[in-house]
Amino acid sequence: MTFAHNDYMVAWICALSLELAAAKAILDEVHPPLSQPASDHNVYTLGRIGSHNVIVACLPGGVYGTISATAVASHMVSTFRNIRFGLMVGIGGGVPSQSADIRLGDVVVSMPTATSGGVIQFDYGKTLRGGHFQHTGLLNKPPPVLLKAISQVKSDYMTGKRLIGDILNDTLQNSEELKEQFSRPKADWLFSPTYDHDDSKYNCLACDQTQLVNRPERRTDDPCIHYGLIASGDQVMKDAKTRDFIARDLDILCFEMEAAGLMDELPSLVIRGICDYCDSHKNKRWQGYAALTAAAYAKALLSVVPATLSRERDLCNSEKGERIRAYQVNYYH
Repeated sequence: MTFAHNDYMVAWICALSLELAAAKAILDEVHPPLSQPASDHNVYTLGRIGSHNVIVACLPGGVYGTISATAVASHMVSTFRNIRFGLMVGIGGGVPSQSADIRLGDVVVSMPTATSGGVIQFDYGKTLRGGHFQHTGLLNKPPPVLLKAISQVKSDYMTGKRLIGDILNDTLQNSEELKEQFSRPKADWLFSPTYDHDDSKYNCLACDQTQLVNRPERRTDDPCIHYGLIASGDQVMKDAKTRDFIARDLDILCFEMEAAGLMDELPSLVIRGICDYCDSHKNKRWQGYAALTAAAYAKALLSVVPATLSRERDLCNSEKGERIRAYQVNYYH
């Protein structure tokens, strides 16, 4: 069976080649490439997840942040004009707290609140008297079809279904290469926010183990899913004190670097596998597993999204579509 551009309605965007590899690993089917305009510099992977045809695109190597994400999204919706929503899938840094027992390998999903669309741009804000942080600006919230799908996934978990665990096992069981890259590490160390890593040391083996936060053992190694606010910006968060300062007033669960550039270009949901704690002990050990847990959640979510979506949002003929194409011309010329 052959497919045309209009047959693809789900945009999947990632920032790193590792995240792209995780996306490719969970595709049920890979489709041959299609032609694209000379002005579209994206490289696409086309395929199927369940009953959905998906376009996967990755940010240019070494070019991260909100502006790069905006450019990739604008090209996608210009070339594939039936796209109805996007998924920003990849890794992020978690914000552990007494109210949110976030651990490495868990998944954080953007969820709107009364005052936010689910993603806030943390480098757009101000510090108030008393040391409180107030963000400014409001990004769009995810489309209703994805929020309804989230409710379905939540209810499945309440009834004991292991959606993500099953997807992880199915993905890894027949490939030694995937096991080597994406298997779950063993050590999950969370240090006190007042204890900084010695930058002269390559890893945390020499760190003071008495500074580890004592957390109860979980019943299973399956990743937990957390729903709430994700903070997005153009700088890497690598300081526990700054992390907690920004997060405390907003109940932020995760920090990342691209989503703010996507939310106003394409109705999207952000899905982040937690690979570190945004502190000075940050390293890459958990990135592979976290990338795969995020991809597994995205696949589980798509399994409950209706295959046929309303065409009420005809992006290619809308005012929004014209603005996106104008942005494309200005950005690359």
